Amino acid sequence: MNWKSEGTVRLVAGLLLLFIAGAIAWLCPGFFHRLCYVLACGSLEDTIAYIQSFGVWAVVVSFLIDVLINALGFLPSIFVSTANGVLFGIVPGILISWLAETVGVILSFLLMRTVLRASAERLIQKSPYLTKLDEFSGAQGFKLMLVARTIPYFPSGILTALGAVSRISVRDYALANLIGKFPSTSLEVIIGHDVVSLEQHMTRLTFVVIAATAVYGALWFYQRKKAARDVLPPPEEK
Repeated sequence: MNWKSEGTVRLVAGLLLLFIAGAIAWLCPGFFHRLCYVLACGSLEDTIAYIQSFGVWAVVVSFLIDVLINALGFLPSIFVSTANGVLFGIVPGILISWLAETVGVILSFLLMRTVLRASAERLIQKSPYLTKLDEFSGAQGFKLMLVARTIPYFPSGILTALGAVSRISVRDYALANLIGKFPSTSLEVIIGHDVVSLEQHMTRLTFVVIAATAVYGALWFYQRKKAARDVLPPPEEK
């Protein structure tokens, strides 16, 4: 994409966002003011009350807020995930949060690759090391992104940026996020839900934390052992 088409995409995307924001502000005055307050304060109680205030539209509003947070990439979505579990139940909360987070990171990826791809490629071409890194991420992109997305509470924007400047395909990125987001989002919703109602779910919370720690610890140990084997020289023939 040359600089002219990149500028056109930026202009169209900016106008579209302004139109959507204007329509929301006209239909629901005070929406953005209250939303910004909820996102900035980081209060679970305020987040739950805000989503609940929309009544029958609470699921839709929660889904859209979660999409927005993950599309922006620098705001934590843990409060919304926890609120989904508390308000709608664990299974519906997991499904809402999982699909919303997946849609959000895919939209962010498409925007970053479309608008900033040319600039990112010019930066990568200036460094042989970055060029090799970009090629490596393309060959192993699906596996790396899948594993990284399974880690709960990991900053979403970093992984999205790495994916956008790599050679991973849109299909592989979307599929890796769809699969990888499920275990991490499930853990966030379950842990958040059980922390809120700690007295009723202390046993389950303890089991989930221990099990998750054991699984991720085993995976980390396996990767360390595998990396150590890969760097060892081959045995000499007698």
